[in-house]
Amino acid sequence: MSKPLKQIHLAAHFPGVNNTTVWSDPAAGSHIEFSSFAHFARTAERAKFDFLFLAEGLRLREQGGKIYDLDVVGRPDTFTVLAALAAVTEHLGLTGTINSTFNEPYEVARQFASLDHLSGGRAAWNVVTSWDAFTGENFRRGGFLPQEERYSRAKEFLATAHELFDSWHGDEILADQDTGQFLRDAKAGAFVHTGQHFDIHGRFNVPRSPQGRPVIFQAGDSEEGREFAASEADAIFSRHATLEAGRAFYTDVKSRLTKYGRTPDQLLILPAATFTLADTDAEAEELAKEVRRQQVSGATALRHLEFVWNRDLSGYDPDGPLPDIDPDVSGDHISQGRAQVRMYRDPIATAREWRELAAANNWSIRDLVIETGNRQNFIGSAETIARTVNEFVQTDASDGFILVPHITPTGLDAFADQVVPILQEKGVFRTEYEGPTLRHHLGLAHPDGSTPGPRTPDATSAHSDTGRKDRH
Repeated sequence: MSKPLKQIHLAAHFPGVNNTTVWSDPAAGSHIEFSSFAHFARTAERAKFDFLFLAEGLRLREQGGKIYDLDVVGRPDTFTVLAALAAVTEHLGLTGTINSTFNEPYEVARQFASLDHLSGGRAAWNVVTSWDAFTGENFRRGGFLPQEERYSRAKEFLATAHELFDSWHGDEILADQDTGQFLRDAKAGAFVHTGQHFDIHGRFNVPRSPQGRPVIFQAGDSEEGREFAASEADAIFSRHATLEAGRAFYTDVKSRLTKYGRTPDQLLILPAATFTLADTDAEAEELAKEVRRQQVSGATALRHLEFVWNRDLSGYDPDGPLPDIDPDVSGDHISQGRAQVRMYRDPIATAREWRELAAANNWSIRDLVIETGNRQNFIGSAETIARTVNEFVQTDASDGFILVPHITPTGLDAFADQVVPILQEKGVFRTEYEGPTLRHHLGLAHPDGSTPGPRTPDATSAHSDTGRKDRH
């Protein structure tokens, strides 16, 4: 008997602060104006994508002690944007990155529970940590934690948030129409938590939301990150660009679930991926080269190389050979506020590997940075991209992809119009949404183990009155 086809999960990442977007393209739009977010979200929903994803930028980034302008554009607040998008979409999941190092469980739980209510059950939280003291200077206690403590705080943060989400009990909480006082389940919202990082008690003031809890995402390739995802997350982002690397990551993370009493279908693996789409594969290849040259300017290439070398390389020619000196591993890092810094745990070995690659392929600094980018890039005609995406999913290199177009906000349109219909014809992607909540889209059970029920008029309403019933 042949193995049944897996259904592909697709999501859209509004790129924001990075050098993915080709700013010089006349089609590139604002990353601040709401019309950009609305167009992007509506395109994703028209294509029946699972969710839209917003990353987080808490501070303008710097290198060598100075703010640099290679990819600084500003970043509106995540919750504000997602709440606004809830009003202009009906089915699309709304996923936001919120940092567990700098925030507090009560406020984050309250915000996500509110978003889940406003959207009718479409909220998701990408739980991240930070080792970045530079960004932490924005916060009252500095926000900084040593690397070895950040995941312990994240685990307790998430556990505490779950206690808050779960603090409302019972199938229905009724309120007196005249007084607004609760008639049943007087303990609704009561919580007590005492731990290493948090010591709080009180009453949570947002009733149980349509999904019970938001869907939990995690991004991290470290040993700690993989364990955190296996124990806590509903989905994990990955950055593996080849079939072989993707399958190895997929097998490793899924194999960790058993020890936490979980099954493989309870954790989705969703790499980020860019795409370059044209009428023919040859045209797409030429376009992809042009796009990558626009994304990675000479100045950008040098800044990326500095992440590894930990030296000022501004005197080097980006179209020339790599430095023959080794990275400086003696002290503080030249770059603050960049997650890539910790991606290279052995800079000396990385530099050696890159020199060998550059020599073997006659690559310049800029060529190397372009060619060693970790993100999966689908290049080709619509048929080729659809076939490649499907191969990754059917051979267990991923469960789907989070697409990051190089043009915002219209860069997703061509994929929606050309690639998605092919996947639908293959029978591997939905033609209609299966249910109203993000848990329906992702095939995830309700936290109590049940399948989320159909959304009621009460649950979908963005308004409430004193006498309504709140269903959980």
